[in-house]
Amino acid sequence: MTKETDIFIVGAGPVGLACAYLAALSGLKTVIIDKSEGPLEVGRADALNGRTLQLLEVANLFKELYPQGLPCNTSSIWENGKFVSRQSHWWDELEGCFHKHFLMLGQSFVEKLLDEKLHKINASVLRQTTLEDIRVTNEGCISTLSNGDVVKSDYLIGSDGSRSFVRNRFEIPFEITRPQIVWAVIDAVLETDFVRVPEIIVFQAETSDVAWIPREGNIDRFYVRMDRKDFSMEEAMEKVNIATAPHTVKIKELVWFSQFTVKESVAEKYLIQDRVILAGDACHIHSVNGGQGLNTGLADSFNLIWKLSMIKNHGADKSLLNTYESERKPVALSVIQSSGELVRSTKYSDEGTHAKDYVKIVEKKAGNITGMGIRYSNDGLAGTRVYDLIVNKGKEKNRLYTLLDYTKFTLLYFSDKKIDLELPSYINLLQIHSNDPQNGFWTASEHYKGQVILVRPDSYIEAVGTLDEANLVINNLIGKYAKAC
Repeated sequence: MTKETDIFIVGAGPVGLACAYLAALSGLKTVIIDKSEGPLEVGRADALNGRTLQLLEVANLFKELYPQGLPCNTSSIWENGKFVSRQSHWWDELEGCFHKHFLMLGQSFVEKLLDEKLHKINASVLRQTTLEDIRVTNEGCISTLSNGDVVKSDYLIGSDGSRSFVRNRFEIPFEITRPQIVWAVIDAVLETDFVRVPEIIVFQAETSDVAWIPREGNIDRFYVRMDRKDFSMEEAMEKVNIATAPHTVKIKELVWFSQFTVKESVAEKYLIQDRVILAGDACHIHSVNGGQGLNTGLADSFNLIWKLSMIKNHGADKSLLNTYESERKPVALSVIQSSGELVRSTKYSDEGTHAKDYVKIVEKKAGNITGMGIRYSNDGLAGTRVYDLIVNKGKEKNRLYTLLDYTKFTLLYFSDKKIDLELPSYINLLQIHSNDPQNGFWTASEHYKGQVILVRPDSYIEAVGTLDEANLVINNLIGKYAKAC
């Protein structure tokens, strides 16, 4: 059987599922395959950062996911059974953000929700299916599946993990650095006389080789640095009890036990022959330290899909896809740098203050870890995230991000003046007054007062102008992204 679609997605982890979901929102057809029998049940990533929570707002996923997780914005250090310090100021000091914390929530919750969304719109994942071959032509991609089907697509997204068939098929260099650091990871319901708190705890011992991570529900996670592959869970728990002494920790119910070896790499190219695109772990891998893996991958999908929509639905020039790599690859490189510095600090410390060093690095790299410091330009507002503001309608209070629409640009017009603009179908107009009008939006914030802010679908600022420059801002957008419209 031959299937024809706009986008063929290989890999139904969180990144592939997010790509399929965002594409569906944007009116694009997808086929998505995965070798698994179903969405993830336990394990893997454990936190959504503040920026990801904002993106989930824009995609109408926030309300369903947020209540299931545990907010956490505090890191503390313990040494020899005693509390040393507690800090959260890198979250507290964030501007334009209402969710100043991680949401501790397992990756499985994200996958299951996205999988359900796709199922409801008859865009389900084709499970227990693998990719056998890809051929790129001038018209698109022709892919052969393990079940004998052929998929013809305009574009193909390889979100098939660190051992990506798609990346290897096109021989994209992916040089892996392997620091000799091996960790155990344990998810469990615990019995302990240590007071369970919603904080990330780093234990200062000879090395800071144990971290206690709070999780949703009644489970907790331990990361335990072992530095060898032949270890048992009992040996990992022995190190946990050394770190938490004089308190004791026992496993009441084991949920997941695994090990991972730290690996670091970024693909040389994200875009192949203008038709094949890599996303998530297929194009960047790194240490879990700082909780950046899932968040970086999801941000890839939000950056990518609106660009494909502009090309497919609105005639944008195909060169727009080049900006996916030019914007996202530097982010991946910075994530490797920050997570690598964190993981190495658990093993090497000039002063023997591993845990304190770790927290200082978290502070220094907070832009990456919170996600709020990611930007796509070197200066000015363009390329930065738009601030979230309280936007009122009468007495009803809204967060700005709940009013944004992933399928369109948004022109924010911060003025009480009447506005008369002709906008393309892919731009929404949102006028925000400085005081309460009849049946309109208003804000007490003066952050963008007297300006027009053009916001991309992924809620980064495209352009800024004075009120008189609104038409110029719009015309520049049309010229830049939609030459064929």
